[in-house]
Amino acid sequence: SRSIPIRQDDEVRIVRGTYAGREGKVVTVYRKKWCIYIEKVTRDKVNGQSVQIPIHPSKVVITSIKMDKDRKNLLERKAAGVKK
Repeated sequence: SRSIPIRQDDEVRIVRGTYAGREGKVVTVYRKKWCIYIEKVTRDKVNGQSVQIPIHPSKVVITSIKMDKDRKNLLERKAAGVKK
């Protein structure tokens, strides 16, 4: 399908911006701020602490999804709509 809501544990690739081309697993989905945090996309602060960089979900492509019964059901419904 063309689009599906992004979720924790999905594998994504960043396609725009400074971190374009980076791949990783979604660690957090921060819906209030319209951003996601991806594994290994971090910046080091002055004191040496590592912080995650927020990425806008429209700037990523899902490479593999974490399947469960609800998501499988959603994909089947979308596929049925395309066939008609």
